[in-house]
Amino acid sequence: MIKILLVDEQASIRRGVRMRLGLESDFSVVGETNDGWEALVLVRELQPDVVVTGIRLPQLDGIALTKRLQQDFPSCAVVILSLYDDPITQDLAKKAGAAFFVSKQKPDGDLVDAIRNAVIKPD
Repeated sequence: MIKILLVDEQASIRRGVRMRLGLESDFSVVGETNDGWEALVLVRELQPDVVVTGIRLPQLDGIALTKRLQQDFPSCAVVILSLYDDPITQDLAKKAGAAFFVSKQKPDGDLVDAIRNAVIKPD
């Protein structure tokens, strides 16, 4: 079972993503928040395999959150899900340590694939 924490500033986005991921038998959404700082607390408590985060979070944005997660919880993969899918934002996400970047404008299968691939550990 892949444990997932959802972090997005919009409750409607979190709700929709939770519903979509709930269709996958190997996924379990273990928590959600709209705040980057709270996400760090939840990662410590819930120990998800993957954090799916937006970019425009209050307090600690998605790029800064990704950097902190990679420093403090290196076994937790990060998938960024964002409307801001320009090359500069994608590059910032990659440099921060995100495993994948998925546009909110892409089919939801891209997110499902990104989550599964984020937890695959190379031999």
